[in-house]
Amino acid sequence: MTDADDFCPTAEDGAESDQQHPLILQRVQEEPKSWQTVASNRLKKNCSCTPKKAKSKILGFVPIVKWLPRYQLKEWILGDVMSGLIVGILLVPQSIAYSLLASQDPIYGLYTSFFASIIYAFLGTSRHISVGIFGVLCLLVGQVVDRELALAGYLPENSILSSNDSSILLGNGSFGMDCDRSCYAITVGATVTFTAGVYQVLMGIFQVGFVSVYLSDSLLSGFATGASLTILTSQFKYLLGLKIPRAQGWFTLFKTWYSVLSNLQNTNVCDLVTSLVCLMILLPTKELNDRFKAKLKAPIPFELFVVVIATLASHFGNFNIDYGSGVAGTIPTGFLPPQMPLWSLIPNVAVDAFSIAIVGFAITVSLSEMFAKKHGYTVDANQEMYAIGFCNILPSFFRCFTTSAALTKTLVKESTGCQTQISGIISALLLLLVLLVIAPLFYSLQKCVLAVIILVNLRGALRKFLDLPSMWRANRVDTAIWLVTMATSALVNTELGLLVGVLVSALCVLARTQQAKVLKLGRASNREYYEDVSSYRGLQTHPGVAVFRYDAPIYYANQSLFKKSLYKSAGLDPLREKSRAMKFKRKKKQDVPEGKPTHEHEAGATLMENKSLRGVVIDGSSISFLDTAGVNALKEVRKDYAELGVSVVLAQCNTSVLDSLQRGGYHPKAEGDGGEEAVIFYTIEDAVRYVQSLSAANGDQDSKC
Repeated sequence: MTDADDFCPTAEDGAESDQQHPLILQRVQEEPKSWQTVASNRLKKNCSCTPKKAKSKILGFVPIVKWLPRYQLKEWILGDVMSGLIVGILLVPQSIAYSLLASQDPIYGLYTSFFASIIYAFLGTSRHISVGIFGVLCLLVGQVVDRELALAGYLPENSILSSNDSSILLGNGSFGMDCDRSCYAITVGATVTFTAGVYQVLMGIFQVGFVSVYLSDSLLSGFATGASLTILTSQFKYLLGLKIPRAQGWFTLFKTWYSVLSNLQNTNVCDLVTSLVCLMILLPTKELNDRFKAKLKAPIPFELFVVVIATLASHFGNFNIDYGSGVAGTIPTGFLPPQMPLWSLIPNVAVDAFSIAIVGFAITVSLSEMFAKKHGYTVDANQEMYAIGFCNILPSFFRCFTTSAALTKTLVKESTGCQTQISGIISALLLLLVLLVIAPLFYSLQKCVLAVIILVNLRGALRKFLDLPSMWRANRVDTAIWLVTMATSALVNTELGLLVGVLVSALCVLARTQQAKVLKLGRASNREYYEDVSSYRGLQTHPGVAVFRYDAPIYYANQSLFKKSLYKSAGLDPLREKSRAMKFKRKKKQDVPEGKPTHEHEAGATLMENKSLRGVVIDGSSISFLDTAGVNALKEVRKDYAELGVSVVLAQCNTSVLDSLQRGGYHPKAEGDGGEEAVIFYTIEDAVRYVQSLSAANGDQDSKC
């Protein structure tokens, strides 16, 4: 980097610049409004009801009423039916499998997928996402269910229960009944789901859909990958046929592996062989589906084939009776009557439900916006909050557990021709057929087969580890957020991982404002444009006038760093100069004989006589906001430099910064400034000319040219 020569305008340029006047803009003055007027206007806007407004609200709350009359039957129906059938076929084995994660019987997974598909079709604004069972949420629900089962006194699932220990009397104000372990498990799951749905609807009512912006892609990806490691670990006991309870609390990954390794001698050979065979079939076939998805009109449902074949083999081979293999068991047909949540349980699960609500909403909104952007339409984040909230509240009365959008099924849905949420209704109808007729046929399906289906579907999340080198090269901060979130979610606690990820993301944003430095600017030779002299060649500086820019807001956390960086870049620290002046004065007093007067101003002049800096221009174009500490910092900079005879002016500040300066008392004549009014310019060039004119007026001709 070659330092640019000092810029010195010619006489002709000087005459031309003398004829130019600083740019002056007239601010629009807003009329002050009393709080009564503001409150009245808000009430009229939000509480008034007209036929047009009522129609708009209804159409907005139930989007299907708006788009269904415009449905293009000939163009869209084939794609919707095809994608609906294919996703429905995939949902059957996955709904049964993911019930294991939520510690529920298989029938409840089918209920959950059925209700969620229908409700989202009516209330959602995305045309493509598939809402149903999502592995991470199932894991979170399952952890709460197992904890509450233990607190209620139920023995672990695989323990030998006596008739006295297998049930507990529930009384929740709406019913009283003997409830066995399975009944209480779905009661807990439904209560968690209801509470999470209420949180989501309340967030929609208060228009807080913007919270999704605080959950970055790296944070969500790290959280999902960490949870996937926990899910992977939790399924090994089914792969090996081990009868061990699910670990609770923190460090569940280590606890689970310890239990698995300690019980390896109890491995069920039948389950192990079945797991290996299913893995050898599903892993390569799923890879073939992924590799040839562009050529295939629809993915081949290998999972369903494996489920059917494995069920037949287990049934005719008597795997459950002869080899002790764990099976799905009785799956009833039809629907159970609606049941109220267990109200007394809500305080126990309120915190868990909040984290589940945030995760479910964040996943749904991020997928909705991703596919909406891809296909050229928009989604409403707050309406998505309502939709996913009611996908949890209403099904919770029918013994369902928490749902959200699922990436894998959404990708399948999009790739098979989906145009609208009619495809979701088609999937729900297929699930209805299974619920009414086919479900009991899965009685002999081994749990290890369901565990294999879960593991195979974790491939996408686990592949993120292969992307780490490219992620690190692209953005080290985002990669660090991903690693911390993933490690905390997997190794410590799943819910804690989300909280830690949010905190680390916030700290990274804060750290970036702490690392910002003051940059010295130079002027392009043929334009009135200023840029960092250390980044570009050929930029010219002004003798006696330094131009600086700070690429961050100035607020309480970095105001001290801003001043230090500015003084360092300017090469003139007024605080150090004052300290040197005081030391010089004390030394003078010691050297001067007693009774002889001292000339204090000569000391300061002696220290500053070799200093060429006469003015500082601060480019405020990159300062997004100021708080009180930031305004005070600028006032201190101006005051400190004024004591050394250096003028400080601001240029190119946005209106928010100007308003903060006005409210903070930066504009009026301040004490200690010698009565000089603070001046702010709209261009750097005007600010430089102004400072040069001050130097010229003080007799410093060299500083002007």
